[in-house]
Amino acid sequence: MCCLVFSTNFYIADNISLLMTILHTVNKSPFSSTVLQECLTVLGSGHSLLLIEDGVYGALSVNPQATIMSELCNRGQNEFFVLSDDLNARGLQNDLLLKQIKPVDYDEFVQLTIQHNSVQSWY
Repeated sequence: MCCLVFSTNFYIADNISLLMTILHTVNKSPFSSTVLQECLTVLGSGHSLLLIEDGVYGALSVNPQATIMSELCNRGQNEFFVLSDDLNARGLQNDLLLKQIKPVDYDEFVQLTIQHNSVQSWY
């Protein structure tokens, strides 16, 4: 008999647990929306966050969620990324970003989607 139980971040089947990794994408600015804040409240261990479109403003060291983002990164359980083309389109420079956020290009974006079990879009 096989039992499959969903728990916050794990599937457990016959005493084998597999970490469920989720890539969260946020496309709204934290200066005009609470989407980033809402996403951060459910970010589980092993989950990653990719900021795209206007969401790239969330990568700035002065964004309203900067403190919690830094704390989450410093715990070593989450990775944060920002789409570099979207940064460039908005005239934002890498030196304005939180130091824990890694800029990625479109090829790396695709690789992130492959590396994670699922993608959750926040909008």
